[in-house]
Amino acid sequence: MKIIAFQGEHGAYSESAAIEYFGSQIETLPCESFEAVFEAVEHGIAHQGIIPIENSLAGSVHQNYDLLLSHSLHIVGEYHLRIQHCLIGLPGAKIKDLQKVISHPQALAQCRETLKRMGISHIEPVYDTAGAVRLLSHQSDPTVAAIASRRAAEVYNMKILAEGLEDHTANFTRFLILDREPIDPPHFQAKTSIVFTLINRPGALFRALAVFALREIDLAKIESRPMIGRPGEYLFYVDFLGSTANNVVERALENLHEFAPMLRILGCYPSHPLPAP
Repeated sequence: MKIIAFQGEHGAYSESAAIEYFGSQIETLPCESFEAVFEAVEHGIAHQGIIPIENSLAGSVHQNYDLLLSHSLHIVGEYHLRIQHCLIGLPGAKIKDLQKVISHPQALAQCRETLKRMGISHIEPVYDTAGAVRLLSHQSDPTVAAIASRRAAEVYNMKILAEGLEDHTANFTRFLILDREPIDPPHFQAKTSIVFTLINRPGALFRALAVFALREIDLAKIESRPMIGRPGEYLFYVDFLGSTANNVVERALENLHEFAPMLRILGCYPSHPLPAP
């Protein structure tokens, strides 16, 4: 049975994404941190790992961009999970009595306006959405609630007080699948992720992006991250549609490598289309 590592407790959105992506015939391995997910795959404790990389409301998970660079794993897949948040309380809890809500910072950010309209201003971040429900289950305070998935409420036998807490229905999290070995996906559905550095000079980024534009390679995302220990210098993470086995893509990367001091291919994998809200 394939073992898939994820960050959080059973019932976390990452676990739901893993089950939807791989199917129910897997064993999921809860990890305390994103770093632990990478290490579980690197050390062979898990066959593959799944991590969130960006949310359509709250933005990028910057820590995981940094971990992609500091580890040697390969991206071999992606999956977009529709996120539907529930307000979860103890049996007998009522919304009008709530004084505090706990959850992962990303979940709290995705529900900020809704919580404000409900008159709940005291929020407390914890390490995981499902972990928030687990913590709640060990308490006896009906004035505290958690934000997590319906599945998390079922796992810990908690009460769903409200559903659809996200500020916008188009709430999706993009997850990446990690493996020790790269794959070679079909050319027609491939996406490639790379990271590179540039010498800080006028027009450097324009020149870098031009290697794709001139060859009509569609860029799906660009993200910049500061280089640790080198203030004013940046890492550029780029996702584009196309396979590294394609001659046009190969020439673009060769061109980029001519003036990028560092260029690394993080993975070439099947693209997963964003579903309708």
